[in-house]
Amino acid sequence: MARLWLHPIGRPLSELLGADDIARNRAHTASLEQALDEKLRAVRDGWGPSYAERVREKGKLTTWERIRALVDEGTEVFELNTLVNWGRTFAGSKRLAPGAGVVTCLARIHDRWTVVIANDNTVASGAWWPLSPEKIERAQTVALRLRLPVVYLVDCSGLFLPEQSRSFSGRTGAGHIFTMNARLADAGVPQVAGVFGDCIAGGGYMPIISDRVVMTEGAYMVIAGAALIRGAKSLKLTSLDIGGPEVHVHQSSVADVRVPDDPTALRVIRGEVAKLPSSGADFYRGDADPAPPRHDPEDLGGLFPVDFRQTYPIEEVVARLVDDSLVHEVLPQVGREMYTAVARIRGLWVGLVANRQGLVEEAGLGRRPGGALYREGIAKISTFARTCSDDGIPLVWLQDISGFDIGVEAERQGLLGYGSNLIYANATPRVPVFTILLRKASGAGYYAMHGMPYEPVVQLSTPLTRLAVMEGRTLAIATYNSKLDDDFEIASTDPAERALVEEGMARTAERIEADMDPVQAAARMDTDEVVPLGRLRAWLECLVEAAWQGTGYRRTKNPRIWSLHDLEVLQGFPAVPAEVRSALLDGEALRSPVVGRWEPAVGLGAPLVPGQVIGRLRRAGTTSDVVAPGGVGGVVVELRPAGPVEHGTELIRTGEGGLAASAAPIPTVSDADAPQGVLVVRADTDGTFYRRPTPSEPPYVVEGQGVRAQDTIGLVEVMKTFNPVRAPVEGTIQRLLVGDGEGIEAGQAIAWIRPA
Repeated sequence: MARLWLHPIGRPLSELLGADDIARNRAHTASLEQALDEKLRAVRDGWGPSYAERVREKGKLTTWERIRALVDEGTEVFELNTLVNWGRTFAGSKRLAPGAGVVTCLARIHDRWTVVIANDNTVASGAWWPLSPEKIERAQTVALRLRLPVVYLVDCSGLFLPEQSRSFSGRTGAGHIFTMNARLADAGVPQVAGVFGDCIAGGGYMPIISDRVVMTEGAYMVIAGAALIRGAKSLKLTSLDIGGPEVHVHQSSVADVRVPDDPTALRVIRGEVAKLPSSGADFYRGDADPAPPRHDPEDLGGLFPVDFRQTYPIEEVVARLVDDSLVHEVLPQVGREMYTAVARIRGLWVGLVANRQGLVEEAGLGRRPGGALYREGIAKISTFARTCSDDGIPLVWLQDISGFDIGVEAERQGLLGYGSNLIYANATPRVPVFTILLRKASGAGYYAMHGMPYEPVVQLSTPLTRLAVMEGRTLAIATYNSKLDDDFEIASTDPAERALVEEGMARTAERIEADMDPVQAAARMDTDEVVPLGRLRAWLECLVEAAWQGTGYRRTKNPRIWSLHDLEVLQGFPAVPAEVRSALLDGEALRSPVVGRWEPAVGLGAPLVPGQVIGRLRRAGTTSDVVAPGGVGGVVVELRPAGPVEHGTELIRTGEGGLAASAAPIPTVSDADAPQGVLVVRADTDGTFYRRPTPSEPPYVVEGQGVRAQDTIGLVEVMKTFNPVRAPVEGTIQRLLVGDGEGIEAGQAIAWIRPA
């Protein structure tokens, strides 16, 4: 049993956001996911019903009918690279090539995860288009990395010849498929092939290195078909005569089994897979049972803000992905912009690395915006990734990053050197690594968070993903920098020149925004699949279980001897479970329930709700989470600093606003002017306050408007990151104290709310 104790995280969505924000977020996500679903359906349909009917008229099943008959009944198929070539046109064809004419997926056969590679026989008779070879090779690579059996459903008329120059000769051209066949065989990865129709040239080579080859009566494998063989016409030879099952099963021995039709072939293939070793996942689960998250993964559609610049709590994302919403956070006190934790998915251990959003407090350094990488965070995730690799724990990276810290101090601290340390950790893992691009995947931060160039086994995107070096607006500013002033406004006073620059900047930004579309990234194979937010948990169940299926090919330490335990001890964390203790409520004071060393986990001005972790107490080698008791309310107005405390020592004093322990704020209106019973909402940080989502939209709230707890009042911008200011209670906006676009300081009064 591991000595890393798991703790619950996450809160109901209704406690995190106001109902209007949730509805707005859900509507935005739903529109993106509907557009994605329409594209996926179009790919699944191939060249349409008429082509599917032609296949059936030949006595064959369509590709998807074959896949459904092959996999375990009622199980889900996880398709990879569905959108390859989306929207791309080709010389010599009036039609597009949906999915590049091939289906690749992860699927269960006899309760074993397999990689299935199947030519789409409704698209140009399963021909290989540009990027078809790369798509097949990508699936073979996934199988090689995870040691998953490969099943080929071959029905391929060879290269689409009008575009042969773009798929024949390159390093990853069609011939590399056979290289991957050989590498899989060399690594001992089982390969089973079913040959169902035309298999000409490369289509004939693809199945023959497989361990078992099954041919139907209507299938043939030939280097060249009858049309290219001199004398075939006069001899009345067909391709079936030249390379059908009579030849290859009974004469050449290239194939092993001859069957009458598609359904029989698929039953034989299932039987071959059944002979293979069963999954090791149950063994590695130990006594842990798979469990769903306590918080619904479908909540993710309501959690992510419409504006990608706005923040959200990454812990709430993790709470909707891992079993029972239980995690053990590793190195929580350092590199706070990065979240590192160990949890279970489908009962199996996995390491998690994610970007925190919003403002984070770094010990000795103060507050700084999350979503970027600083020295401490780089060191933290490098160490964590290496430790997981050493222990045999698969890794999942959850990206939402704008890049690295920049500037004089960053260079002085040697971020380039720390970055190279992280590069080495990313480039040399011994465990399967999976990457999910939640939202922003920008610049070198995309590389640092194990982006595709560092060869994750699978990289997923969501409909919210923005993959690029720079955002469109930022790149437009860089492009037209010589025409702008220090505030990035157009410097010219000439109306014609101003109009020209405005048009050019808008056109540049629009082009970059289009390039950042996750569907376009998937079309180029810059990401493996675009997945709806609510489906991320299901995908992780598939990938993590597949990572633990194979045995004997990689290091898999049992949890008793993990190096993570040593890391915990060296960082001063006890190897015993942290207790959860409720603070003692004494009027407006929260007092210590025991003797110990107090470490606060909230800041001044933070609203409090029952059950919220407000700090930790260490005593006699144990750590206790201290939570707010029932009946608590208001915000933190006084906060005891870290240090020893006795039983009953006041830890926090609550109130209706105010920052008695902080430096004097700079309110627009004197606190003495606030009417009795009004709650003062204050800024957490310096920045610029905005009362509306965008300049063209109405304000979030107006004076006299009713609000519910967690409704957004406004946004505070810090370094291009927008941090929502939320109503801590239900009530009425009595007065707004800061204008739209005004600069504010930490502790400054923003609004008065009269509680309901």
